[in-house]
Amino acid sequence: MEKISSPLPYYTEINDFLASIPWHSRTANPDFFCLRLKPVDGGNIPVYRPPFKRSFYFFALLFNSGKVKVDYGDQTASDPNSYLVFHSPNLVYSFAHNNALEGYIVYFKAEAFSFFRPDFHKQFTLFDLHRTNLFKFGHNMFSRLAQHFETVFEAYEHSDKDGHLEARLKLLGLLCHLEGFALERDKGMLPATQQEKLVRNFIQMIDNNYIYKRTVKEYAELLAVSANYLSQSVKQVSGRNALSFIAERLATEAKSLVRYTDFEIAEIAYQLNFSDPANFGKFFKKQVGIAPSTFRRARR
Repeated sequence: MEKISSPLPYYTEINDFLASIPWHSRTANPDFFCLRLKPVDGGNIPVYRPPFKRSFYFFALLFNSGKVKVDYGDQTASDPNSYLVFHSPNLVYSFAHNNALEGYIVYFKAEAFSFFRPDFHKQFTLFDLHRTNLFKFGHNMFSRLAQHFETVFEAYEHSDKDGHLEARLKLLGLLCHLEGFALERDKGMLPATQQEKLVRNFIQMIDNNYIYKRTVKEYAELLAVSANYLSQSVKQVSGRNALSFIAERLATEAKSLVRYTDFEIAEIAYQLNFSDPANFGKFFKKQVGIAPSTFRRARR
């Protein structure tokens, strides 16, 4: 069978990305967009976006109006009441959830703040260069945070449609407030050992490289340590084999692609960078326990 060419989609424009998801809103400002998330028409349908990259920032405050499991990359929230999620540019990303989520979503480019020119990864550490940040909490915290989001969204909806200067200024204030929220949450946590930091960085790097990098040696090179030291550290900290983390992340995405899309199994194999469908089938059956086609029929 001829290999299907399926490069990872890369979105440089907010509107191009919006055109690829079920919500029909578009932005007149190419650098900044605030979206009030509501259930899409069609009932309790699953919403899934296969792996992609985008060149702009995303963060959201969402609450759940029904039972839901939310996957953002390697971060999973099962039946969360509410949560915050932050995502930096140029990370490999995918998401899956049902149609019960509502709340506030913000997309922006650094150019939206050219008047201030912050270094977002130093000024706002919630935007991690290597991974998605996700915080789960209850309804009371959602209500407190929602007031701050409303301030931004009201300014956005009532200000100049091309500039939104007031909304952008209020957004900077909101991000400062959320930095304080994260610091308060982390207060009292014990400092991580060097090995714990290494393992955390290893897991973060998997999420951004799992489609193209499959060996412990490749990740050890990214982390500037030997493969043997990385393997020993992962085993000591987690009790698990380092290779199992790579396989688990790949299997999670494979299950989402099989379950939520109508792609042929061969196309999924090539999207996930397997050499051929047979190797993908062997991997899937080893990780999940059944063949991809059987898994699809059972989940449908």
